[in-house]
Amino acid sequence: MATGSSEDTSVPPAVPIGTQLRAARLAARKSLDEVATQSGLTKGFLSKLERDQANASVAALMRLCGTLEISVGSLFQAAKGEVVRRDARTPINFGGTGISEYLLTPSGEKRMQAILTEIDRGGGSGEEPYSLPADVEFVFVVSGTLEINLADQTVVLSEGDAFTFPPNNQHSFRAGSGQRAQVLWVFSPALPDVGQYDVPLRRSTRSRNR
Repeated sequence: MATGSSEDTSVPPAVPIGTQLRAARLAARKSLDEVATQSGLTKGFLSKLERDQANASVAALMRLCGTLEISVGSLFQAAKGEVVRRDARTPINFGGTGISEYLLTPSGEKRMQAILTEIDRGGGSGEEPYSLPADVEFVFVVSGTLEINLADQTVVLSEGDAFTFPPNNQHSFRAGSGQRAQVLWVFSPALPDVGQYDVPLRRSTRSRNR
């Protein structure tokens, strides 16, 4: 484990980087214990770093960034807003039938992710349930109706309804038969490399309708 020369808890950092470090760790799907083991730093020190209550040596920060697979410079980039225009949305492929999907958040955003899905009448993820690697999934029905099937319940959502659940539970969904559905999905943290998927995450057959 690291010595006191690498871990300085007496002096707060001149430039706060805790939020960026925590976001990078969550995006990497690593616990504090895992990062501590891989970087040679203590779990308590890492926790203080993420809360901007400690300062790291150059060597310690280099090891930590190497563990998280990020550049040191990315920690000091000023946060700025980024617009995603309607005609510049990134099409993505999650699988399913009769579905078109678009990424609404910037591809580099790792803390959360918003996806707009348009589903033809009766279309959906398929009969086989699936799970996704995120902590929280939020669903909002913009128009139409949506049926979400979980292991122990079926939730039917109409226009304006919202539903929050853990996406690592097996589930599936389909649009109602009345009209085409438009659905907003929000994940936290962001799904890994969602803008680069060529192979659908959902294991059912994909039929693109664009």
